[in-house]
Amino acid sequence: MESEIILILFGSFLALLFIGAPITVALGVSTLISFIYLGDNPIKFVQIAFTSVGSFPLMALPAFILAGALMEAAGLSRRLINVAESFAGPFTGGMSAAAVVACLFFGAISGSGPATTAAVGMLMIPAMIDRGYSKGYASAITASSGGLGIVIPPSIPMIIFGIAALGMPPPPEAVDKFGVFQTVSIPKLFIAGFLPAFLIAGSLLTMNYFLSKKHGYKGTTEGWSSRQIWCELYRGFWALMAPVVILGGIYSGFFTPTEAAIVAIFYTLIVGTFIYREMSWKKLFTALETTTWLTGRVLLIMFTATVFGRLLVENQIPATIAESMLSFTSNLYVIWTLIIVFLLFVGMFMETLATILILVPVMLPVAYSVGIDPIHFGVVMICTLGIGFQTPPLGENLFIASGISKISIEEISLKALPFAVVNTAAIFIIAFFPQISLWLPRYFGY
Repeated sequence: MESEIILILFGSFLALLFIGAPITVALGVSTLISFIYLGDNPIKFVQIAFTSVGSFPLMALPAFILAGALMEAAGLSRRLINVAESFAGPFTGGMSAAAVVACLFFGAISGSGPATTAAVGMLMIPAMIDRGYSKGYASAITASSGGLGIVIPPSIPMIIFGIAALGMPPPPEAVDKFGVFQTVSIPKLFIAGFLPAFLIAGSLLTMNYFLSKKHGYKGTTEGWSSRQIWCELYRGFWALMAPVVILGGIYSGFFTPTEAAIVAIFYTLIVGTFIYREMSWKKLFTALETTTWLTGRVLLIMFTATVFGRLLVENQIPATIAESMLSFTSNLYVIWTLIIVFLLFVGMFMETLATILILVPVMLPVAYSVGIDPIHFGVVMICTLGIGFQTPPLGENLFIASGISKISIEEISLKALPFAVVNTAAIFIIAFFPQISLWLPRYFGY
């Protein structure tokens, strides 16, 4: 029965994707076919799906999307970029390094890779081209750095991973072998993603330096201007305070991630309306429209992917996959390598949130079986899937950067390849040294 249901579920899912069906349709139809084959009442499909989108932590998703859209409309993102640019100065590849830092800052507000790429790219790609950077390189560094948006907290994929993993307790045999695993929580995931995000950003900055030196991308001839830096810091003070307010409130325990998203919305509205005075009714409605479209898209995927994952768990398919992997090898580093390579491959073809919802029920039991901490696993999974934003054929960040610079995705992909390589090397370091992810949560008492 297990082999038959695996064949029906994954066979129909892959067949629908092959003929061009949207992933939501492929997930929903393949799951419904499997329900009918098993003789289950189809109403169960609707009940499970409705429960999946009715959780309190999920309220943070549309709220953070709206906060990111409002910050772009209110001028906060532009001021963050200006601050990063003022620090570039005569540094080799300084302008492109500023793009990396700007993505790190904006990612700490938006929680989205494509949103980070769009907000930073609209300003930084034309600025880099004006400074003599090639269109391909300017687009590639921005698309590669945009993936930081889902690693640096607050991260929308981390919220989705936290919700998916909450319903996946460790198997009793794993607890007997390795002891009690820590519970998964969204604040814990946020804190755990902080140091890995800076490690990945550091790898991007290092590669950018060597490539900029090779191509002759120099900084300004007049050197650093302390006056300009202080002026940009002054103008961008309230924008710089946004991630401090959001992350400080979460880490101090003053409010939950869901409440932090609401605080971010009100903070942006107040700053944009009364301090920067750039918020208008037109911009507000545009931000609401963007939020509605993105949230609806995510919730539709989550609606069907949750039922897909529940069907996997009920039929013990993850346990079967875990056993087959462990029969191949029990070496922790080999298993990490298999997991990372598999996620890199899947990330090239599937949307990140759908991948998380589909694969967490499959891969988290494998992680438990070899003693991998669930928080550590979640950080590595999200970091790895972040590379999918800069690799074709899906590569959402590539499409955004291509639209801004008006050059082909193929050209950007080739220029982005070195950044994907150093990102992957950084992810292996994060995977093999769990303290990079787990030290900060333990320091804060989690």
